[in-house]
Amino acid sequence: MTDNNQTQLGNTLWKIADELRGAMNADQFRDYMLSFLFLRYLSDNYETAAKKELGKDYPVLKESDKRTPLSVWYENNPDDVQEFEKQMRRKVHYVIEPSHLWNSIAELAKTQSKELLRTLQDGFKYIENESFESTFQGLFSEINLDSDKLGKNYEERNKKLCNIIQKIAEGINSFDKNIDYLGDAYEYLIGKFAAGSGQKAGEFYTPQRISDILSAIVTLDSQDPSKGEKKKIERVLDFACGSGSLLLNVRKKMTDAGGTIGKIFGQEKNITTYNLARMNMLLHGVKDTEFAIHHGDTLVNDWEILNEINPSKKLEFDAIVANPPFSYRWEPSEEMGQDFRFKSYGLAPKSAADFAFLLHGFHFLSKEGTMAIILPHGVLFRSGSEERIRRKLLEDGNIDTVIGLPANLFFSTGIPVSILVLKKCKKFDDVLFINAVDHFEKGKRQNNLLPENIDKIVETYRDRKEEIRYSRRVSMDEIIKNEFNLNISRYVSTSLDEEIIDLKEVNKKLVDLDKDITKARETHNKFLKELGLPPI
Repeated sequence: MTDNNQTQLGNTLWKIADELRGAMNADQFRDYMLSFLFLRYLSDNYETAAKKELGKDYPVLKESDKRTPLSVWYENNPDDVQEFEKQMRRKVHYVIEPSHLWNSIAELAKTQSKELLRTLQDGFKYIENESFESTFQGLFSEINLDSDKLGKNYEERNKKLCNIIQKIAEGINSFDKNIDYLGDAYEYLIGKFAAGSGQKAGEFYTPQRISDILSAIVTLDSQDPSKGEKKKIERVLDFACGSGSLLLNVRKKMTDAGGTIGKIFGQEKNITTYNLARMNMLLHGVKDTEFAIHHGDTLVNDWEILNEINPSKKLEFDAIVANPPFSYRWEPSEEMGQDFRFKSYGLAPKSAADFAFLLHGFHFLSKEGTMAIILPHGVLFRSGSEERIRRKLLEDGNIDTVIGLPANLFFSTGIPVSILVLKKCKKFDDVLFINAVDHFEKGKRQNNLLPENIDKIVETYRDRKEEIRYSRRVSMDEIIKNEFNLNISRYVSTSLDEEIIDLKEVNKKLVDLDKDITKARETHNKFLKELGLPPI
């Protein structure tokens, strides 16, 4: 499927969503729409694998027969079902009962069956509790099929769902049958719903262009980025993963470059967004054994696998990316000052947890790893406890690069943001500053980074290039003179230099001009005298 077709599919699904959501707000309808898309993906992937597994035994039905081939096989081979499902769990890591397949559900919708709602409820429950070996409990917890927003009683809700599913089925069927596009359509809709959510969107969505920059940075060689992309990343972490888009972007970047990722780890506090992330992974072909998404609070570090006190057993990551909430107000307890993540640096202030998020991720960064985190500019220059944390990170040689981005790139805020690149062991003694605030395309509601803007940032980081009014390698001596203030404009000013005025040259021009005036007056008076008139 071409990029153009993918965009058309996204637009078609978005139009359907806009038409059908009725009394629901966009956020509420998002969960229904994305869940149905997810069911469609699981079903198509499962039926393709089943057809391959059963070979010539896979039933071929007449066009008039609206049952699914798999339901017919189940009816004819009840004694073999258990073994078949065992094989499917081994090969695609999950099982879907024939009655819960998307094509079965879509047929119920098309015929306005009264059983649609009950079948959907059973299907979602089965997927949550029985489809996968690893638990996906609560995956559809935010979708209330009994919601009054769908109708006042069972019949009304059933009718509404029939209409929604039929429209989605018709919309998808008019496009390519390749299921890989469903992951892209899912991402597209997440972006569209995020754009419509405004302030709330910051909870789950990092704009694609910014995601591209972070992904490119963490996949380059950490010691010498000019060597190009890494061949393998054992573990990648996003501790504020939202819908998981940033993690998937890192994975795509690696696979496009011929590399591999061992396992993906993400953590998300918002339950709805946490479920979106789990679906997003599966929709992009990431097997349930290849990722771990935890629902929990990063700041209190409630994920068991990250709470190992024994340093020799500590889980470390080769790549860490994050777009945590900006200047989030938190309530650190006194005991938290002794937390292994913070005790060497001190606690971030209650008014802004930016450095608490940073230190959380940095603690789990491996010696060969790279961390890229999006933060507000305040972390670069605020005083007090934040200055102390910044100073220690600089004195320990952990801050590698500071990148200033243009304002108004996010759905959730119009403030300009920065990317900090950190490493446990970095090759260069200086700090690279990139001031990209003026390099963007201006939009009506939001500004955009163009591909050339992204390439310029990544190439400058990769080759550690210096360019007037754009980038500069700054020595620690200069940073110390500036009292560890990392305000980007102190080191890379984007303003044009004022023109130097040569006063001697200006004086000469004035003298010459005065001479010309005197000469012209004398000539003029000579003509007046010849005419018998008085001089001026």
